[in-house]
Amino acid sequence: MANEQTIRCVVVDDEPLAVKLLGDYVAKTEGLKLVLKTTHALEALYAVQEGKADLLFLDVQMPELTGMQFIKIIRNACGVILTTAYNEYAVQSYEHDVIDYLLKPVTFERFTAAVQKAQKRLQQANLAAPPATEPADHIFVKTEYRIQRLDFDNILFIEAMRDYIAFHSPVGKVLSLDSMKRMEDLLPLSQFIRIHKSYIINKSKLDFIERGKLVIAGHYLPVGDTYRQRVAAHIRLG
Repeated sequence: MANEQTIRCVVVDDEPLAVKLLGDYVAKTEGLKLVLKTTHALEALYAVQEGKADLLFLDVQMPELTGMQFIKIIRNACGVILTTAYNEYAVQSYEHDVIDYLLKPVTFERFTAAVQKAQKRLQQANLAAPPATEPADHIFVKTEYRIQRLDFDNILFIEAMRDYIAFHSPVGKVLSLDSMKRMEDLLPLSQFIRIHKSYIINKSKLDFIERGKLVIAGHYLPVGDTYRQRVAAHIRLG
């Protein structure tokens, strides 16, 4: 969460000029820090899920993910200021408790007014006693056709497959254009561990160990030499 000095900002809009304009506004505003500006909604979603943002400047209409869908996914993980060329979304936006609603083209004066609202809102949130929060139990990943929710308990293991990674579950697998490195950083260490350059496993799904391989739901998964010591610290290998 933001402190009194710095609010970490993410700007996402499918129009490059809009991203540049708002990014420039953030960069020259005292008290704000631009951590990401992007035309890809999923990249911004990952940043929010990883706790890198206090304030999100979010376009309403984007091809990957609409602004309203984005808000429902992040569930108040950070403050949101919506940006759009259309005023028809105003009522709907305030139903989601956004901080402000900026109509394009956004002037610096109007931007500053919205930021002042955000600073006040975030300061009040910092002063209030933080509510007890449950640890995350799922992630959202991009598949070919949708943004897919994956519950941690349903993931058996993750496999690198050239340009894709595959999330294996008891009912099949989900392919995503993502990276093993990001999964290794994002998934909780208490539940998941990387055992090979091509595999991350859910430790709770391990059935048995046979000849140095970890067996999950009939899949015999190798342990890479560079990962063996770390795996051994978590799982006793035969």
